Amino acid sequence: MRVISAGQLAPFSSRNYRLFFGGQIVSLMGTWMTQTATVWLVYQLTHSAFWLGVVAFAGQVPGLLIGPVAGVWVDRLNRRALLIATQVSAMLQSLALAYFTLAGSITVTHLALLAMVQGVINAFDMPARQALPVLLVEKKEHLANVIAMNVSMFHLARLVGPATAGFVIAYIGPGYCYLVDGLSYLAVIAALLAMRLHQEPVENSGETIWGDFRSGLDYALGFGPIRRLILLIGCMALFGMSFAVLTPVYAREYFGGDARTLGLLMSSSAAGSVLAAVYLSSRKSLRGLGRVIYSGAALMGLALIAFAFSRSLPVSIGCLFVAGSGSILVVASSNTLLQNLVDGGKRGRVMSLYTMAFLGGMPVGSLLTGSLAHRFGSTVATCVNGVSCLVLGYLFFRQLPQFREEARPVLKAAGLLPGVDQ
Repeated sequence: MRVISAGQLAPFSSRNYRLFFGGQIVSLMGTWMTQTATVWLVYQLTHSAFWLGVVAFAGQVPGLLIGPVAGVWVDRLNRRALLIATQVSAMLQSLALAYFTLAGSITVTHLALLAMVQGVINAFDMPARQALPVLLVEKKEHLANVIAMNVSMFHLARLVGPATAGFVIAYIGPGYCYLVDGLSYLAVIAALLAMRLHQEPVENSGETIWGDFRSGLDYALGFGPIRRLILLIGCMALFGMSFAVLTPVYAREYFGGDARTLGLLMSSSAAGSVLAAVYLSSRKSLRGLGRVIYSGAALMGLALIAFAFSRSLPVSIGCLFVAGSGSILVVASSNTLLQNLVDGGKRGRVMSLYTMAFLGGMPVGSLLTGSLAHRFGSTVATCVNGVSCLVLGYLFFRQLPQFREEARPVLKAAGLLPGVDQ
């Protein structure tokens, strides 16, 4: 029996994608080590769910404030050059965290300010990265496989990174997580420099930055399928995915664990995400992706409600595995549909709005979830996250017939699987 199909491996026929995958997988493992070290340090310094929300908010809110304008530059500039600049900046930010932590002078203020710096970098990096897949593939029919494979790569790193960070924190300290992350950026910078890319044609509209931003916004909000997908992702990030900010609370207070327990909980969610991404990469068409989206939201909602009431570590690991699967079914399927529906000349701006919805929803959601947990307890806050996912899945289910009707002509005109039924 074949576990991996030829379709799943099709993106690796491209030299550019092989370079991208190799560099990114190394760098992303370092990134997840930093994420784990940060949430552990914040909780160790403050013992406060509220401060976990504040630091998460500081790191994610720049995506909400400057992300849309950043998308204009993604459409105007060479994406590889822009990504190299963001990777160098992120490397310096991680090395600054390593310096303060290893020197023993790190404070929650340092963590919040440097998280905000990383948020500014991400506001440019993420839309550029989201718009890059179309330049990495030689055949457009491989685009969906590339997006799913990128998600697999991201969550494979999320599977290994937090677990590794847990042991590093426990035995030699969190500062070394930041140091490893800083050095890991060298791999992706080298890969980007080695690529041979053909930039998508840039439309010289003659507009100001503000004018280009407005035209991209009008396009995205004026086309029903794109508008619904961006709104769904924003609401899922705001009301559902922000549950992750409470993981350190469960690890220490409910399971009496340490950084290794936190890494195990985070890695279990990542394992579910990898499984879902592998499933999506095996799909051969866009048919049924709408059903995948609302099913994923429902799956995530039910798993989070079960996780909220579980006091057994093995059961909770299973719940987060399922929740991770559901979240990726929603995120990756929405991304695939967006990439196939969007006009190439506006790709950067639309993907920046997608990134803004995700990164903008996460900080507000993290702050809200942290505040709810502080006042009513983590169980109530996580239940709110779960119920919200169920509601959002149901609302998308209700809108699906109209979504299909509006999306079908665009997909047919692009020659993407005539007769597709989302």
